[in-house]
Amino acid sequence: MIAQRRECGSRTRCVKVLLSSSKKLSTWGCSVGVAILRPPESIKGECLSFTPHWMSYAMPRILQWSITVALAGFLFGFDTAVISGADTSLQSQWGLSDLMHGLVIMSMALWGTVIGAIFGNWPTDHFGRRATLIGIGILYLVSALGSALATDPYLFSFFRLLGGLGVGASSVAAPIYISEIAPRERRGALVGLYQFNVVFGIVIAFVSNYFIGFMDGENWRWMLGVEAVPAALYLLMICKVPRSPRWLILKRNDEAAAAEIIRLINPKADIAEEIAIIRGTESEESAKQHTRLFAWRYRLPILFAFLIAAFNQLSGINFIIYYAPRILAEAQLESSAALLSTAGIGVINLVFTMLGMSLIDKLGRRTLILIGSAGYLLSLCLIAWAFHLEDFSAMGGYGVPILLGVFIAAHAMSQGTVIWVFISEIFPNKVRAMGQSFGSSVHWIFAALIALLMPTILSQFSGGPVFAFFAFMMLLQLIFVLFFMPETKGVSLEELQGRLVRPTRHHATEDHAEISRH
Repeated sequence: MIAQRRECGSRTRCVKVLLSSSKKLSTWGCSVGVAILRPPESIKGECLSFTPHWMSYAMPRILQWSITVALAGFLFGFDTAVISGADTSLQSQWGLSDLMHGLVIMSMALWGTVIGAIFGNWPTDHFGRRATLIGIGILYLVSALGSALATDPYLFSFFRLLGGLGVGASSVAAPIYISEIAPRERRGALVGLYQFNVVFGIVIAFVSNYFIGFMDGENWRWMLGVEAVPAALYLLMICKVPRSPRWLILKRNDEAAAAEIIRLINPKADIAEEIAIIRGTESEESAKQHTRLFAWRYRLPILFAFLIAAFNQLSGINFIIYYAPRILAEAQLESSAALLSTAGIGVINLVFTMLGMSLIDKLGRRTLILIGSAGYLLSLCLIAWAFHLEDFSAMGGYGVPILLGVFIAAHAMSQGTVIWVFISEIFPNKVRAMGQSFGSSVHWIFAALIALLMPTILSQFSGGPVFAFFAFMMLLQLIFVLFFMPETKGVSLEELQGRLVRPTRHHATEDHAEISRH
C-alpha cells in the first residue's frame, strides 16, 4: 500500500485515525476508503491520506465509451416496450387465454430477463464486462429476427426468452462497466446514460409501433423485427470499447493491461498509486474470507439493493408500459388515440429522465427519490379515484393520460434515473457483479410477476384497485427513503465500501448510526 503524509490543508482529503477499544489494531479510511491496519499507538492523532483517484480525466473518451455501453439500454428499452403494440394482435391471432397470453407472450421475455439478471454476474466476472456486452448484442439480434419470423406461440416465446436474457445481463454488465471507469463527480450522470437509453428505446418502440400499426396484415412481425437494425449497430460498436481496469486488476491480475487503460482514461494518473488504491479496497484477510455475496458484512448493500429494486417495480411502471394501450382504452380513448397517448408518455419519460440525469450529481440520489415519491402518490391516488368513480370526463377526457404523464415524469426523474446508478455504487469491488446481479434479478422478478398476473387481474378488476395498490407501495417507499436510504452522491466506490461494509456483527449498531448521518 502506498501512503503519503499530508498537511490537513492539502488538496487531498484525509481522515484522522479512529481508535477502537475492542481491537488492538485500528482501521481508518480516507477519501478513497482504503483501510489500513496498524498498531494504534503508532498512528494516534496522525492525519494521513492517499492521493485521490484520477485527477484529470479524458472526459470525451470516457463519454464515448459510456454512450456505447449504454446503448445496451436502448435495446433493453426497445425490447421491453415493443411487445405492447403486438399485445392484442398476438392474443387474437393464436387464440390464447388470458393466462396463456400473459405467460407465453407478455412475460416470457421477462422470465428470460430474470434468468439473465440472476446469472449475469458469472460471465461479467469470468469473461469480463466487455465480453459479456458483446454476447448481449448477439442475443438481441437473434431474438429480434427469430421473434419476427416465429410461426407459433412457443417458438415466439423461445426467441423472446433469448431477448430477455440479453436484457437481464445488460442490466448487470453495463452499469458496472460505466461505474468502474467514471469519475465519482460524474458517475451518476454517466451511469444514468444507461437509463436514458432505456427510456429512449421505449420512446422509439412506441413511435415505431404507432406507424407500423397502420400497415395491413401481420404488422406485429415488423414491430418486433425492426429491433435487429439497432442490435447489429450496437454489436459493431461495442467491440471497440476497452476492458474495465478494475476487472483486469481484481479478476485477471493483469496490471500491465489495466495501466494502459488507466492512461487512456487519465494520461496524468499515477499508475502505481491507482492500482494500489484499487487493490487496497480489501485487506488480504477479508479477500480470502468474503468472496460470497450473502455474508453478514454485506447486509446493508443487500437490503438497500432489494428495496430500491422492489419499489421500482411496485410503483407500477412496467404495468403502465406494457398495458398502456389497454389502460387508455378502458379510460374510453379510441385505439389510435390510445397508441398516440402512449407515445406521448414515452416522450415525457425521455424528457424527465434527462432532467434526472442533470440533477443526480447535484441534488443526489436520495433527494430525487423523495421528489419522485411525492409525484407517485399524487398521480396514482388520483388515477385510482378516477377508475373507482368510472368518471373519465376530466380535462376533456384526457385526465387519465395527463395523470399517467405525471406518474411517468415522477418515475423518470427519480427511480428511473437512480436505480441502476445506486445499485452499481453500493457493493464493494469484489462482489459488485454479484450485487448488481442480485439487485437486477429482484427488479426483474417483480416485473415478470406483474406481467404474468396482470391480464388475469385486469379481467377481474378495474384499474381502481390496481392503482390503489401501487399508491400504497409508494407510501412505503417514502418511509424507506426518509429513514433508511443513504446518499451516495460524490463519494468514491472505495469510500462507499468503507461506509456500507463492516466485518462483524459487533459493529451493527455503529453501522446504522454512521449510515444515518450520511
